[in-house]
Amino acid sequence: MLEIRNVRKTFFPGTINEKVAIAGLDLKIEDGEFVTVIGGNGAGKSTMLNIIAGSLSVDSGQVIIDGQDITRWPEYKRAKLLGRVFQDPMMGTAPSMQIDENLAIAARRGQPRGLKWGITKEERETYRELLKSFDLGLEDRLSAKAGLLSGGQRQALTLLMATLKKPKVLLLDEHTAALDPKTADKVLEITDRIVAESGLTTFMVTHNMRDAIRHGNRLLMLNEGKIILDLKGEEKQKMTVEKLLKRFEKASGEAFTNDAAILG
Repeated sequence: MLEIRNVRKTFFPGTINEKVAIAGLDLKIEDGEFVTVIGGNGAGKSTMLNIIAGSLSVDSGQVIIDGQDITRWPEYKRAKLLGRVFQDPMMGTAPSMQIDENLAIAARRGQPRGLKWGITKEERETYRELLKSFDLGLEDRLSAKAGLLSGGQRQALTLLMATLKKPKVLLLDEHTAALDPKTADKVLEITDRIVAESGLTTFMVTHNMRDAIRHGNRLLMLNEGKIILDLKGEEKQKMTVEKLLKRFEKASGEAFTNDAAILG
């Protein structure tokens, strides 16, 4: 479903600040895989995600989704293939619009605009049932402004918006990093359920090793713009933070120094 072929990205080339962010990256993600990505600061996690989303262009290489070479597609054109949830809960919704209006916008993505009633009674019932499964009380607040919601509620709403029209690939950009631990666990629980029920191909960048191990069916670790660990199946299921640290040190030849990732 997603393929990255020999992608390279360097920031500030030819200057004293030159930084190789992605160094000849090759990756294939199969349809329905849930991949978590971990790495230290500057490892290339967010750069890789932004390259897939089209927020950053590549210096060389290809990005292919569902057989289509989208390397030169602008960000807005890729939007029809991708769902994305950002780290900042403020970025995924229109704060001055109601919950049901935000969902209606997401449901109509890619459809022609016309003059008709905005949201039907049947649509509201559908939204109410979907939100009810989150157990956050949002099903009774459809007319509330999205800007009045807590960070966790907004991330849950953004998740639903990103997946209403099943995307080819769901991109989760450290989407629980700004939440307290209890709320983060709830949002991850909702994430697991949505991904499983819809069979979504998912790419989740996280700063938390425990979350990277606990969620998804495949784990990638990046270092200096390269994949140094690729774990799946039973190997991933039996992984612990301590084992992962040892594997990192063996593969990279250095100690993992991101305390936030280790401690969660």
